[in-house]
Amino acid sequence: MPWINQISVDQATGFLRQQFDAAIERAGRVWHIVHIMSLNPRVMKTSIDFYGALMFGRSPLTRMQRELLATVTSAELGCRY
Repeated sequence: MPWINQISVDQATGFLRQQFDAAIERAGRVWHIVHIMSLNPRVMKTSIDFYGALMFGRSPLTRMQRELLATVTSAELGCRY
């Protein structure tokens, strides 16, 4: 159980519920990195939009190169990707 307070998907309403529903539609679930932002759903949306722009927007890097950079960075920082 995380020590950061979170709003459960079942208790979410309004804009937060919309963000959770969009996450479930995208990925089939609400990943922990998204759920941890539940107390600030506007930041959650901005973070998801930023990720989308980085990974799927126009770039001189291929999608594979972007995924590789994300994976190597996570491994170097000791994070599970």
